[in-house]
Amino acid sequence: MYTIALYAVAKWEGRMTKKQKMLVAWVVYKMNLAGAGGPNAVCEQAEWDAMELAHPGHHTLIKAGITNEPEAERLARESPGGTAPGAVRLKARLP
Repeated sequence: MYTIALYAVAKWEGRMTKKQKMLVAWVVYKMNLAGAGGPNAVCEQAEWDAMELAHPGHHTLIKAGITNEPEAERLARESPGGTAPGAVRLKARLP
């Protein structure tokens, strides 16, 4: 009975380790290309940290600590400089 309990705990701890490895924070930033403001971009927090270490202040951080990539992509598109289309305005046609 004790052996089975230890096996269950070890198996559960193994799952937690895999889950913890899957947790990644995402960052949205504005790229600076040739002195002008560039497009928004998304990367993992570790990649952002490496970019900031190599070239501090080169890119502008919009938001850090985003828990999932789709949310980060949406924020990048909707922030100023993103690729989301503006509001669609329809005109009525007269016959």
